Amino acid sequence: MSERKAIFVTGGGSGIGRAIAEYFAGRGWYVGLGDIDGDAMTTTCNAIGADRCFTHKFDVRDRPAWDIALDAFSEAAGGRIDVVANNAGIPLGGSLSDNTTDEIDRCIDINLKGVLYGAQASLPHLKKTAPGSCLLNTASAAGIYGTGGASVYSATKFGVRGVTEALDAEWAEFGINVRSLCPGFIDTPLIEKAPNQSSNESIRERVMAAGLEITPPLAVAQAAWDAVHGDKLHTLVGKTAQRIAFGARWMPGRVRKMARDNARPLGQ
Repeated sequence: MSERKAIFVTGGGSGIGRAIAEYFAGRGWYVGLGDIDGDAMTTTCNAIGADRCFTHKFDVRDRPAWDIALDAFSEAAGGRIDVVANNAGIPLGGSLSDNTTDEIDRCIDINLKGVLYGAQASLPHLKKTAPGSCLLNTASAAGIYGTGGASVYSATKFGVRGVTEALDAEWAEFGINVRSLCPGFIDTPLIEKAPNQSSNESIRERVMAAGLEITPPLAVAQAAWDAVHGDKLHTLVGKTAQRIAFGARWMPGRVRKMARDNARPLGQ
């Protein structure tokens, strides 16, 4: 088994995934990228350096494809995978009544089922490098308190937090750490997109109009490093996530009122 540690990152072609990949590579790790966008992965890999990077194009909704991707990466990494970053995800906003069945299914399949499939496929690999190996799931501030106008997205991210807590208990006997990141709004290509197919307004426009901060991806990458090397189950990233978590715990009535006051769905 190689002595160089290795991390596999889904959604590694851009945004948070790219930032995590570059951060770990900069600290001597061998990096695997998984994404459906081959060109984006190539861009990330070129920035990291071909000798420190591996790419594999696949869809996280495809359970057998997970096994193929991780087996290939393990072989390229010298027989080890120390961290799997379950990061691939998509946004979905708008009133639940306006979301199409296809939109709902796609969001749930990628954001939640993709994480579950990734966890299943990761287990045998992370057992080999335990104790201290890690499954790192990207949740969200929307998984701390439900966001009006993003009910499906919130549900998936609550689910990711629940999976993290369940596997933290389930995998403790193997010495595998299970962690989640709960970022607020991050400056990635995702926030330039419309929240649903019926909207012409970008997520960034809504965030700016609400007076919320947008956190740079580097902050998430640093938080990912700390999460992998620390013992905190959920790591909050950005002021929005920290405020929501504090309010939900200590001032739930106020948070509920704010949620109702700001419940205009993304895209309206």
